[in-house]
Amino acid sequence: MKLESKIPKGPLSEKWTSHKFNMKLVNPANKRKYKVLVVGTGLAGASAASTLAELGYQVEAFSYHESPRRAHSIAAQGGINAAKNYPGDGDSIYRLFYDTIKGGDYRSREANVYRLAEVSNNIIDQCVAQGIPFARDYGGLLDNRSFGGAQVSRTFYARGQTGQQLLLGAYSSLIRQMNTGKVKFHPRTELQDIVMIDGEAKGIIIRDLVTGEISSHAGDAVVLATGGYGNVFFLSTNAMASNGSAAYRAYKKGALFANPCFTQIHPTCIPVASGFQSKLTLMSESLRNDGRIWVPKKKGDNRAPLDIPEDERDYYLERLYPAFGNLVPRDVASRRAKEMCDKGHGVGSTKLAVYLDFADVIQRNGKNWVADKYGNLFDMYEEITGENPYKTPMRIFPAVHYTMGGLWVDYNLMSNLPGLYVLGEANFSDHGANRLGASALMQGLADGYFILPYTIADYLARTKAGKVNTSLPEFGKSENAVKENIRKLLSVNGKQTVDEIHKKLGQIMWEKVGMARNKADLENAIVEIPKLRKEFWADVRVPGSEDTMNTELEKAGRLADFLDMAELMARDALMRNESCGGHFREEFQTEENEAMRNDDEFTFVAAWEHTGDDSPPQMHKEDLVFENVQLTTRSYK
Repeated sequence: MKLESKIPKGPLSEKWTSHKFNMKLVNPANKRKYKVLVVGTGLAGASAASTLAELGYQVEAFSYHESPRRAHSIAAQGGINAAKNYPGDGDSIYRLFYDTIKGGDYRSREANVYRLAEVSNNIIDQCVAQGIPFARDYGGLLDNRSFGGAQVSRTFYARGQTGQQLLLGAYSSLIRQMNTGKVKFHPRTELQDIVMIDGEAKGIIIRDLVTGEISSHAGDAVVLATGGYGNVFFLSTNAMASNGSAAYRAYKKGALFANPCFTQIHPTCIPVASGFQSKLTLMSESLRNDGRIWVPKKKGDNRAPLDIPEDERDYYLERLYPAFGNLVPRDVASRRAKEMCDKGHGVGSTKLAVYLDFADVIQRNGKNWVADKYGNLFDMYEEITGENPYKTPMRIFPAVHYTMGGLWVDYNLMSNLPGLYVLGEANFSDHGANRLGASALMQGLADGYFILPYTIADYLARTKAGKVNTSLPEFGKSENAVKENIRKLLSVNGKQTVDEIHKKLGQIMWEKVGMARNKADLENAIVEIPKLRKEFWADVRVPGSEDTMNTELEKAGRLADFLDMAELMARDALMRNESCGGHFREEFQTEENEAMRNDDEFTFVAAWEHTGDDSPPQMHKEDLVFENVQLTTRSYK
């Protein structure tokens, strides 16, 4: 299979402009004839659905929440990047492009990343026009703060609730179109299958999560904006309902899955407190602007943090990376925290934590100044831990957060299946092997507001409107397969709950396919995961019935997908004999324990093809060509 990235020719800075001119357009009077199905209504989905409807297309939007406001985009706390250079500290579109591609350890396409940086400024203008309450400086101008992997302040923010405010903006645009009748919204529905007609994605099968009804929906194109698959690890910073099922079900229909092993571990999360937890809580990376990370120099030091003198503290990020200090990228900060704990310098009852200390900034600027910037984050930390972070340092430890891998898409955001577009975290396109902080919100809104509306028109202009309807036999065949799978899950009638098996999967994934990986562990995981999958299909217990609300049935279907996806992640990690970004192979590291890339053999996108439930997947390569940046060893010193 030859992967056509469809990157336009010409200079990097002119590719997107010339591509927009060369793409076909749909006459305004004809747009109302086309219907687009948008699955997922977070930032990427809501912005795409509202923009397409504003342009005149018919749109049907599907969410497994009762409201788009419940999307996990709401949990993004720290901010959104853009190259406005308001602080005048040397930022530019090219610098944002360079920081992003370097932060991803040179495992993403130049053209996609430059376009992301190029449209970033439009996002801020759009959001300000929507009334997003971005932070302002004393003079009333938009304020910026720093994030990891950059030496400029380019992150726009709304205290510690930026994602929530941006989602409310996209939601307001979406609900306006719902009220005009241009968007038909389907709440509490979950995608079960993609329907292919003559090799093109022309419909979906959904299950109503309240009534259990299975139904078909036809359109001229399908858009997936369904987020990432971090919950394959069971414990992550994702909402419990977040899942990768929509993307995985597209993969089983022939869509290629790219770089599945690229998983981001976030360095600033509240540590695990007990075996009864169902998720972990993120403390925004923005806290690393003013918080200082340290551990006791003495191993096994059980003293309270305030009893440890300054000269007995190791501010290890500042020591190891003097140029970036506490603002090194997430993958670097996470590995160093793990290293400190492995060496016996961890703190707290489990010794799996490091300190994030705000004493210096409180002494310098006062408690009120800190509360104005981070107050809701401090309140959340105290609510969860019972400790006051204004008085004692936070305890943090890395946790699974974001997935850079996702369905393969070309420059137009279309998968290898014609008519199937993939946006936001559900695709692989912009972040390479590691996502810089504040870039997820940027990508989601760029894809939805400013990229898809252009590129989908090029496809629709070549397609006859309304030629597909749900009476075609492909829809009935797909519905029957979905119902059969649901009955299969309900008929197992075993003894273990879905969560019990999911926790076992999470343990395998964290220990063998987690923050640090090696050949032996990955080979073991590829043996253990199929055993657990067999155990699931022999011994899971899914109570209730198919024709009513059944949350255990929902979870069982998602876990079945996670069990398959976990093996794909392990195979991808085993194949990639290098360390890059969030993929750290212990065999490939420098004497200073830094990641060691292998550019001669692995400068490519690994796109995996499903070849059957009983056959190993087949890998296809998209070679990455770098014409504008030099591949160098990442250094943040």
